Amino acid sequence: MPLLPRRFERLKAVLKCRMADLTVLVEHVEKPHNLSAILRSCDAVGVLEAHAICKRGKTSTFNSTAQGSQKWVKLHEHSNIESAVKALKEKGFKLYGTNLGIEAKDYRKCKFTGPTAFVLGAEKWGLSEYATNLMDQSIFIPMRGMVQSLNVSVAGATLLFEALRQRQEEKLVPESGEGLTRELYEQTIFEWAYPEVAEWCKYKGRGYPKLNELGEILEVLPRTIKLPH
Repeated sequence: MPLLPRRFERLKAVLKCRMADLTVLVEHVEKPHNLSAILRSCDAVGVLEAHAICKRGKTSTFNSTAQGSQKWVKLHEHSNIESAVKALKEKGFKLYGTNLGIEAKDYRKCKFTGPTAFVLGAEKWGLSEYATNLMDQSIFIPMRGMVQSLNVSVAGATLLFEALRQRQEEKLVPESGEGLTRELYEQTIFEWAYPEVAEWCKYKGRGYPKLNELGEILEVLPRTIKLPH
């Protein structure tokens, strides 16, 4: 089905505000409504991609809480904390893990204007001790009641919007696509506009076709794109 020009303009407008240097890594957050809410907050703030460590053989699932945000925030799944941390640090991210230890800092006293990854733990146990030891900085959100911590999805939203606030104050929030490389922008806009064609291209091991200013594919493709079941 052809992409309507107004739909393509909407996709471009959203993508131009995305930030590749702000992300979230969740460790064994298994409840679909929590993971869904975290991705919804990522989308609202302008995060391009998120990361998750999942139990072996268990694929992340989402419910209506996500409001479809999983289509707009790519979730990278990792088999363990070591590989996830390594991948993020190789990209220059500073990792902030939520923790109540004595070394933890009040999140409001940290600066999140550089490449930032918030690392959140499981619903019941929080971030594992092993994961905590891999963090660059442990942080906490001060509580004034009887409960010591927020729900993991609420904590994620609190941290993400603080990062956004700081970046807005420093005039570092992208508005014209400067939050992504040109290559990443073109790759993502194609995947958003034509997800089935993008999957077909990956299966075929070929690059994405070019798009014109109206979002039309500048290449003759098979009339029916089919993927193996």
